[in-house]
Amino acid sequence: MNAPLLGPVTAGLILLGVTGWVGSDALGPSAVHDERGGNAADLNALVAEYCVRCHNERRLRGNLSLEGFDVGTPEESADIAERMIHKLRAGMMPPVGVRRPPEDSLDVLAASLESRLDELALDNPNPGRRSFQRLNRAEYEASIEDLFGIRIDASAYLPTETLSDNFDNIADTQILSATLLESYMRAAAQVSRDAVGDVFAAPSTTVYKVPKTVSQVDHVEGTPLGTRGGISVTHNFPADGDYVFELDMHPSPDGQLFGLTAGTQTMEVAVNGERVALLELDRWMTEGDPTGLRVETPPIHVRAGPQQVTAAFILDREGPVTDLITPLDFTLADPNMGVGYGVTTVPHLRDLSISGPFVVTGVSDTPARRRIFSCRPTAPDEEEPCAREIIGSVAAEAFRRPVGGVEVDELMFFYEQGREQGGFEIGIRNTIWAILSSPRFIFRLERTPEGVEPGEIYQLDAIDLASRLSFFLWATPPDDELVRAAQDGDLGDAQGLERQARRMLADPRAEALATRFANQWLRLQDLEKINPDAQLYPYFNHQLKQAMERETELLFHTVVQEDRSVLDLLSADYTFVNEQLAAHYGIQGVTGDDFVRVTLEDENRRGLLGHGSILMMTSHGDRTSPVLRGKWVMEVLLGSPPPPPPPAVPTLEETESNEGARQLTTRERLEMHRDNPACMSCHRVIDPIGLALDNFDVTGAWRIKENLNPIDPRGELYDGSPIEGPAGLRAVILRRPTVFRRTLARNLMAYALGRRVEYYDMPTIREIESHAVANGDGMTHYILGVVMSPAFRMSRGVALVDDAPQH
Repeated sequence: MNAPLLGPVTAGLILLGVTGWVGSDALGPSAVHDERGGNAADLNALVAEYCVRCHNERRLRGNLSLEGFDVGTPEESADIAERMIHKLRAGMMPPVGVRRPPEDSLDVLAASLESRLDELALDNPNPGRRSFQRLNRAEYEASIEDLFGIRIDASAYLPTETLSDNFDNIADTQILSATLLESYMRAAAQVSRDAVGDVFAAPSTTVYKVPKTVSQVDHVEGTPLGTRGGISVTHNFPADGDYVFELDMHPSPDGQLFGLTAGTQTMEVAVNGERVALLELDRWMTEGDPTGLRVETPPIHVRAGPQQVTAAFILDREGPVTDLITPLDFTLADPNMGVGYGVTTVPHLRDLSISGPFVVTGVSDTPARRRIFSCRPTAPDEEEPCAREIIGSVAAEAFRRPVGGVEVDELMFFYEQGREQGGFEIGIRNTIWAILSSPRFIFRLERTPEGVEPGEIYQLDAIDLASRLSFFLWATPPDDELVRAAQDGDLGDAQGLERQARRMLADPRAEALATRFANQWLRLQDLEKINPDAQLYPYFNHQLKQAMERETELLFHTVVQEDRSVLDLLSADYTFVNEQLAAHYGIQGVTGDDFVRVTLEDENRRGLLGHGSILMMTSHGDRTSPVLRGKWVMEVLLGSPPPPPPPAVPTLEETESNEGARQLTTRERLEMHRDNPACMSCHRVIDPIGLALDNFDVTGAWRIKENLNPIDPRGELYDGSPIEGPAGLRAVILRRPTVFRRTLARNLMAYALGRRVEYYDMPTIREIESHAVANGDGMTHYILGVVMSPAFRMSRGVALVDDAPQH
């Protein structure tokens, strides 16, 4: 039986009339902290002796003054108290090199502050308030696929999202403008045409690019067997008609076809696995493009709807290639490589362009049309009732809640307008455009009940809570079962809410917690910003980068699905690799492109700190970066971002890289860089963490030397703990697991709420951690803890100064 969650904040909500999740075995953190709390006068003396000397009005170290701070009444400066708690729990204060009191005294100080703040949260819980959210790119794409079963690229219409607190769904950064609303309307127009079909579609061209770093030597997933390289895409054809497929190749430095020195190469174009064209590539073509960089098909008839299109090279040889040197055809990061004598290379596809339709013959039945047209009028008097049925169904799903007759009446205006222009289907298409342009679709609005006073706490409407839950766990709109549960009142009951959350966690769609939440929290999107130097790492390619990202997502997904300890993210003795990634790590016995779970014998490779994704995105293209790696650990795993560097500080590249004939290591250059007094205070904290990972090169492969000099991974953490290598760093972090657990909980809450986590949320964070640790530290307890929290289930009426402290 799953243990119930209960802590002081939840208990406070029960007093307000929120029922559920009550259990006598749940011990809130305040009870523990009261036992450990120290005498306020003694603790104030400790703060005065060890803290105020730096954190005073004159010196303001860390932009913080503790003059006048009273440990007995931390609620008077709750934001400062929470900063102190975090630094104390992390062991960061007082810093190494200054007088420090005994460690247990610092623990008592932190516990006393926590106890008082958590006790006050019992009597006066503050769920905070979030302003409206709009659908970001990922949520927009998921909503359209959920509605119509078609996949779109929202980046073609919507602007780049602003990341705040690691995530792209934080409400206060989602600014509105006329241009942005026009972007949503433009997207709605295109989606409505794609969903219904368009017999009047004008010819247009869509280009699908293949990155230069993609290896095209072997078979690409989705392309026919017996081929190599190329691309596989799902393209939505707006109508039945003729389309032209154009293939552009990567050029060599002399402007000719890269990789083909003699003879010809054949490319196959297929639609849904059926070959529709064979095209010959010749380096010295005399017809068409004289450089042989572009070939195209004659017009080919394709039916409307989403179809899988592939373009790939016919495989003309298999087996090893015997060259003067190992072939460098794994990457095109530098096309000057691999064109010399004695090196085998092959042509690489650069772009696939699909143009059309040129001759429209109609619109076939498509999956989207089958979803939309739940009825088909056979006579004029059947059109309006059928239109109402379709519009009511589509609007309810798009608006993520039931719609009434008045709303359908409003939308019928757009149907009549379109019907006059082009008949029944154009009327439906015009209404879908209106639905997708509506604020009720674009914005995730949460209604405030009538009569709510400013600052008053209220429960979220059940339908709004369903949307919160679904976008948190699945990154999609709620399904029918969740909407029914909301309508039936199940979500207002804690047991019903927990039951739905557990059902959703068991669903495959919960993988979004890995691909959306974990991907952003761990900053895996930064992988796109780096491509290792092709001359230093010639065997690195795009597929290996994708495998690294997938490895990290699979680890997080497994911890969620198997409800494993959250500390597995740091210490797991298993990982997930395919053949290419296994070879990169030196793991034997893995073949094929599918990912398999393997046991890690090397403790340095365990957990996130051994993942190629983390190690590569915290490097530069031609060298490792202990600064970036240390900064990532501080910010992402420990929730303690270092301050920005002072202005006019020279970069590491400006530091001497040679000492006579010997080339310096990164560690030696950093030591010279730290000689600058302006750099020392931060680098003293960051560098030892990053240097502990320096045995991993830019691509995350293990090394023992740099520039022919031995790697020295030893250092000292900010709390004075010695570190040696990745395993040593992990062990030191796990000595203070509370910091990592709370950092994870904070990020889960920020992502779930769509707002920044504030100081008044910290009692809830501690409650979540306390309950989870008491019940095995499983990931599910952290996720459910967020779902059952007051901040997730409730909101607060708009105050004159929104989100002001509520003591």
